[in-house]
Amino acid sequence: MLHLDFRTLILPIGIVRTVEVVLTCICFALAASAGIPNTATSHWAWCMFCWCFCCFTTLLIIVLEFTNLNTKVPISWEDFTMAFAMLATLMMVTIAIIYPTFFACPSCSRQIGASAVSWLCFGLYAAEVWLVHKRPGETSGFLTTVPGLLKILETFVTCIIFTSSSPAEYKEVPGTQWCVAVYSICFVFSLLIIFLTIAKLASIFPFSFDKAVISFNILAVAMYATAVVIWPLYVFDGNPRPNNCNRCSWDDLVVVTIMTIINFFVYTGDLAYSVKIVFFTYHDDRISPADFRHAKR
Repeated sequence: MLHLDFRTLILPIGIVRTVEVVLTCICFALAASAGIPNTATSHWAWCMFCWCFCCFTTLLIIVLEFTNLNTKVPISWEDFTMAFAMLATLMMVTIAIIYPTFFACPSCSRQIGASAVSWLCFGLYAAEVWLVHKRPGETSGFLTTVPGLLKILETFVTCIIFTSSSPAEYKEVPGTQWCVAVYSICFVFSLLIIFLTIAKLASIFPFSFDKAVISFNILAVAMYATAVVIWPLYVFDGNPRPNNCNRCSWDDLVVVTIMTIINFFVYTGDLAYSVKIVFFTYHDDRISPADFRHAKR
């Protein structure tokens, strides 16, 4: 039998989520009514996906908490809501930059409106991150620590790389194909770590999950180190920026290059902080990494 909790709708976090649903719907409607652009369609599709994804997931969270079904879901609910709020915040700030850059103009009222409302959505999701962090509740703690937040950032930056990558730019050269393989492998494993944490499945492993994460981070740093060198070497060698380039595909190559460098530093920071938690904190404080995550909470 469902237990309807009307209190979830009038709490600050409930009000914020309700407004998020309304505003993301408005953004989607404005962009859709403006029509599909002739250029930068991948960026347009990314913006539309983000608005839909954030709207649907936020609405799902509202319904589950309102019906109290979130207590029946076999996952770490606080970690899930924190992960989503962080991801949505990153999505909205990139949309607020990408959409007006590629699609707005002085006479494009709908595009300008969607861009402005996206900034409001960014502020609301940032507020939700703070409210979820401050809300009392039992959490596994991983996604509220620095490595957990970096894992979310890693997957998000890779999404930007995928959005800006065109098969025509990398499918002919083995070096760029290797870079795409690096992005894909690291993305899948980072996503898997987030999923195992939220689903509370890390404890089923017959070995130390924390040390397995460190091993993956070492591999990811090494792989991204090669991509940082190989990607610009192959895509820019003999390929200067066209004189008539106005937000052309060459600019997307620059975006991929910058995002590759950013992710390299993010994975490096993730590795350094994870090593500090698992080895130095464990030996100094004589608590397990899991206990440390509780303490950080």
